[in-house]
Amino acid sequence: MKLIVGLGNPGEEYESHRHNVGFLVIDELLRRCGATTTRKFQGEMARVRLNNVDAILLKPMTYMNNSGISVGLCGSFYKVDPEDMVVVHDEMDLDYGMIRVKKSGGHAGHNGLRSIFQHYSKGDFPRVRVGIGRPQACAPTKHVLSPFNTDERIGLDTILDTASNAVETACSAGVDEAMNQFNQRQLNANVS
Repeated sequence: MKLIVGLGNPGEEYESHRHNVGFLVIDELLRRCGATTTRKFQGEMARVRLNNVDAILLKPMTYMNNSGISVGLCGSFYKVDPEDMVVVHDEMDLDYGMIRVKKSGGHAGHNGLRSIFQHYSKGDFPRVRVGIGRPQACAPTKHVLSPFNTDERIGLDTILDTASNAVETACSAGVDEAMNQFNQRQLNANVS
């Protein structure tokens, strides 16, 4: 059993924000599987098959800074080992549109990851990092909590598709294979 967690904030006012790219990837995986979510473990979750692998898709509804509460409840209930979890999150240290798969590591100041460290695992879980770029004209908090701009939205579907493919590959072929396939290329997101 795999646990796929997309990080974000609940509510319409956050739907199109850069910080919610993890939720957007989960939505794409739900669409591919023809699945809908139910409310459980303080989140929205669905049991699905990804490339012939049983998986749980989870969107914590506890807000980003408390994501680990929902992850801990769900992961503990299903007895998912941290290495069988994949967390999808936004990453300012990657250029917009870059997708990077990582086996484990620190939280690098990301509050959603920090919360997972506190409530479930100390970093020994894979991640799919989706680049949102570092802001040039505003504070980092304002950047992540603002909508994708017009140019960014042009390539967003491609980015979500690629990140979803990375998740599926990590689940079915392993994290090393996902790293080999997705860490070698820069996504052309048509952003000037």
